[in-house]
Amino acid sequence: MIRQNMKYVNRTIFILDALLVAVSLFLAWFIRIQSGLMIVAENHLAYSEYMKPLYFLIPLFLLLYSSFGLYTSIHEKSLFDQLINIIKANSVGVLVVLSYLYIYRIVDYSRMVLIIFYVISISLTFMERIIIRRIIYRKSNKLRNQKKIIIVGYSDLSVEYSKRLQMNQHWGYVIQGVFDNNLKRDYIGLYKQSVKVLGGFKDIAAFVEANEIDEIIITISLNEYALLEEIVNICEKQGIYTRIIPDYYKVIPAKPYIEDLDGLPIISIRKIPLNDWFKKTLKRLIDIVASLLGIVILSPMFLIIGIIIKIQSEGPIIFEQVRVGLNRKEFKMYKFRSMIIQNESAEKKAWTTENDPRVTRCGAFFRKTSLDEFPQLLNVLKGDMSLVGPRPERPQFVEKYKEEIPKYMVKHQVRPGMTGWAQIHGLRGDTSIEQRIEYDLYYIENWSLKLEIRILILTFFRGFVNKNAY
Repeated sequence: MIRQNMKYVNRTIFILDALLVAVSLFLAWFIRIQSGLMIVAENHLAYSEYMKPLYFLIPLFLLLYSSFGLYTSIHEKSLFDQLINIIKANSVGVLVVLSYLYIYRIVDYSRMVLIIFYVISISLTFMERIIIRRIIYRKSNKLRNQKKIIIVGYSDLSVEYSKRLQMNQHWGYVIQGVFDNNLKRDYIGLYKQSVKVLGGFKDIAAFVEANEIDEIIITISLNEYALLEEIVNICEKQGIYTRIIPDYYKVIPAKPYIEDLDGLPIISIRKIPLNDWFKKTLKRLIDIVASLLGIVILSPMFLIIGIIIKIQSEGPIIFEQVRVGLNRKEFKMYKFRSMIIQNESAEKKAWTTENDPRVTRCGAFFRKTSLDEFPQLLNVLKGDMSLVGPRPERPQFVEKYKEEIPKYMVKHQVRPGMTGWAQIHGLRGDTSIEQRIEYDLYYIENWSLKLEIRILILTFFRGFVNKNAY
């Protein structure tokens, strides 16, 4: 199945991308130095010198391709979107190399080679994705109408499952019919599809023996779970691949974490990778080193901002605000003051909105560019926060949202962050809290060092300046 094999497709693309970076640099060198199409200086660098950058060029470009989403849903994103992301990733990569050459004053390495490499790399990478996309669609067309399935049990689950199959026809599944003890042999509606009722549960074995069936999907409701063992035995007896969609699927994550307690399987409602001590320690070490470096490197800018704040309005330079963090514990979060001094009741009143009269002139700029957030590096160093994580909220809003938004409090199972998965997707300021929680939960359940680095890189391009930050 195409969807099940996408991870293998992505691994193949990953390897091909690495090869194409090397091929692109070789072709750029050949066109510039060996082809005779351009004038070449007699003392030009040797071939081996031009190829040396591949040691960091390949990892850099693969990381950038990953950061710009070039290894996710290749068959679902439009070719135009993929081309734009390829151009963005290559542009950043080449700018990094050019900056390196400039900083270390490496003048012998031909800039024209890099320009040619830039054009060739974009072209070859885009062509590669066109070819792979065509292979995927050709493969999906071959698979179509070949995965014959039957559904056991008619419920809301059956309708949801049918809906997803119809929305993703390239998966290649065709429903042959439904078995249910409570329905007459007739046609029923499954989303926008009409499907035949083939009988009750006792009729499954006879139908399967007389017809070629690839899979059986069990979607019985909770009040029929007493029959589950009997149904599974009937299906297994036929030797057909059987899957169960649990009626409690809405309360468990997409990738449930199953533990074994002396032979008894236990499903954890939510797997949090950062509960692992090694991953937690690794993330904390990154926070400590990065926050220390950030404080040292940015200290001159902090001084300038502090002077500007003092000149423009009376009051402290650093503003402290109580937020809720890890394990629902409150802490004082630091920010450069961007508003006029106000009493505590007025400060707690509401969100900052567009053209808010409480924001100072320079404060508006600080908020728009996120400069007011940089003192939170001290919170990161102290351990109240992390560089990456869900944004912390004020206690009064936490109390409000935990009653209104399902799973809102899950965000407090990890340290809050200066930036996050939601923020790099534009969810800052006066935006949907529900959407933010969806993105926060994705980060919490799918944390990896790769995702952490990706968020930090994309913060420089998407996270600092935002139209929704007032």
